[in-house]
Amino acid sequence: MNRIAAYVAAALAAFLLLSSTMFIVDQRQFAVVYALGEIKEVVTEPGLKLKMPPPFQNVVFLDRRMQTLDSPESRTIFTAEKKSLVIDWLVKWRVSDPRQFIRNTGVDLRNVENRLSPIVQAALNEEVTKRTVREVLATDREKVMQGVQHRLVEEAKQFGIEVVDVRIKRVDFSANITDSVYRRMESERKRVANEARSTGTAESEKIQADADRQREVIVSEAYREAQTIMGEGDAKASSIYADAFGRDPKFAQFYRSLDAYRNTFKSKSDVMVLDPQSEFFKAMRGGGPDAPAPARK
Repeated sequence: MNRIAAYVAAALAAFLLLSSTMFIVDQRQFAVVYALGEIKEVVTEPGLKLKMPPPFQNVVFLDRRMQTLDSPESRTIFTAEKKSLVIDWLVKWRVSDPRQFIRNTGVDLRNVENRLSPIVQAALNEEVTKRTVREVLATDREKVMQGVQHRLVEEAKQFGIEVVDVRIKRVDFSANITDSVYRRMESERKRVANEARSTGTAESEKIQADADRQREVIVSEAYREAQTIMGEGDAKASSIYADAFGRDPKFAQFYRSLDAYRNTFKSKSDVMVLDPQSEFFKAMRGGGPDAPAPARK
C-alpha cells in the first residue's frame, strides 16, 4: 500500500515538474521568458512551448492586440488667434518590441498609457497653437492628427510600442467662449427675426394700402356708373313724362295737382290754412280739372 502511494506521489511530482516546463502561447499574446530575472526569449508564435522549471525560468504574457488610449481629461488649448478650444482625442497603439516595453514600463499596460498621455497632449498643443479655429475644425483637422502621429513615432519607439492612429473625437469651445457664441447666435437670430417682422409689417401695410386704393377706385367707378345710370334713367323718365304730358296737358295738370296733394297731406299733423276757392283746391272740386270755381257768397 505504501508502495502504491509512493508511485502516485512520484507520478504527481513528475506531472507537476513536467507541467511547469510547458506553457501555451495564445495568438493574441507575446510570451516573455525570464531566466533568473533577465529576459531570455520572446516567443511570438502561438502554440505549446517548453522552458526550464521555476525558479530557473518563468513566463510573462503581454497583450499584442490593438489598445486604445483616450484623453484622460479635457484641457484647454489656445489657437493661433488666441481662441481657447477643448479637444478630446484617442490614440490607437500596440506593443511592437516586448523587450523594450518591459524595460521601460514593466508588464502593466497602464504604465505606458500614463506616460504616453502627456506626450500626446504636448504634441497636440504644438499642432493646434499654429493654426486658427477654422483650420482646426475644418480644413486642417486631418493634418493636425497626422502631425501628432508623426511626432509620436520616435517617442513610441522608446516605449517599445507602435502608434497606429491618432483621432480627434471632439472639438469644442471653452465654457466662456461657448456662452459668448451662443449669445452672438441669439442676437443674430433676433436681428433676423426683427428684420423679418419689419419686412412683413411693411409688406402688410403695402398690401393694405393697395387694397384700400383698389376699393376706392371700385367704389368711385361704381358711384360714377350709378350716377350715369340714374342720370340716364331720370332723363328717360323726364322724356316719358314730357311726352305723356304733351299729349294731354289737362291730364298732366291734374296729375301734378294730385302729386302736390300727396306731398302736402303726407303727415296727419300738418296744418294748412288756405282759401278753399284758391287754385290749389281746383282739382278737388267737382267737375274734374276744368270745373269752374264756385261763386263767393
